[in-house]
Amino acid sequence: MEFSGQYLTYTEYKELGGLLEEMPFNLLEFEARQYIDKYTFGRLKNLLSQVDEVKLCMYKLINVANSYKNLEEQDRALASENIDGYSYSYNSTSNSVDSSIENVKSNEMSNIIRTYLIDCKLEDGTPYLYRGV
Repeated sequence: MEFSGQYLTYTEYKELGGLLEEMPFNLLEFEARQYIDKYTFGRLKNLLSQVDEVKLCMYKLINVANSYKNLEEQDRALASENIDGYSYSYNSTSNSVDSSIENVKSNEMSNIIRTYLIDCKLEDGTPYLYRGV
């Protein structure tokens, strides 16, 4: 699967000190891009290149998304186990825990986006985070 339109390439990610392999990076980069597109109303999609603030924001978002992914995986409880067939089944410990983790993650991601992109503007002067009010 090819990922296009990335705001941060895998090469740039590695240059910044990223530790993920390429496919997990691509999946998390896509997720982080969706967060940025939500808060910028897709204004960055058609830009030929991204400013350093966007790249650094993406780097931070990818690392945060990865840490929450690891947290969500640890949150699973073993429901059944079959030793001979190496079969394991997991259930989440609680739906309310899952939703609270998602809320905390969403808040942290939005705070990162605001911190990095608050002063960024398009060539026409429109702020990235402008909501039209």
